Amino acid sequence: MKKLRVLYAREMLEAARSYKLIWIPVVFIILGIMQPLVTFYMPDILAASSNVPAGFLESYEMPGANAVMAEALGQYGTIGMLILALGAMNSLAGERAAGTAELLMAKPVSPAAVVAAKWAANLTVLIVALGLGAAGAAYYTVQLMGALSWSAAAVSSGIYALWLLCTVSLTLLFSAWLRGPAAACLALLLAAGMSLGYSLLPDWLGWTPAALPAVSAGILNDSGPAGGAPVISAVVLIILCIAGASLLAGRNKLPD
Repeated sequence: MKKLRVLYAREMLEAARSYKLIWIPVVFIILGIMQPLVTFYMPDILAASSNVPAGFLESYEMPGANAVMAEALGQYGTIGMLILALGAMNSLAGERAAGTAELLMAKPVSPAAVVAAKWAANLTVLIVALGLGAAGAAYYTVQLMGALSWSAAAVSSGIYALWLLCTVSLTLLFSAWLRGPAAACLALLLAAGMSLGYSLLPDWLGWTPAALPAVSAGILNDSGPAGGAPVISAVVLIILCIAGASLLAGRNKLPD
């Protein structure tokens, strides 16, 4: 455990030096507060447009606070996921390219400990970024839309964080096999493929991690699929990614 703590501290220091602890949360905060602001001022935006049909603004209904919060969390499924993948893509590939991985593996440290420390550091960045982003979204939602179920918002954010963590774990796995950009691209493509498959076959693929965004939104809107099977499958996927990354890191399979 002492070696793991030292490795984790090293990874967090690297995250601070590369400003990942700053720019990733800043992007998440901006994404979070944009949704309630845009939703609240949408009538004014439409009124300023010259292409709005007559009578449309009179029929416009402001969404409820819980619906706006669910939409705000949904913003992290595209840009937020991309930002996290870019932040994690060089976790192992970057060290192999710089030659520091061989020096690290030469010490009495197991590949599993190295991968676990990197995964924990990326998890910390994710929690900080999503926590601040969701808090900003919830604050503006309450100020502009009205009362919000804070317990539902917290649980919904946690479920969505698990989906984002699946993408981060996939990026870490592919980072132990490919170069950084290729690892991020493959992880995002796989996550997009799972999401597309679930959107086309929700009844058949409702147990996959791709159902977690729908579970997250359902908690806020009192609807959606049950979260038991998607949560279990997401945890299994994360464990497999960590184990696979540890195996690949130990075998030194990155290309020259």
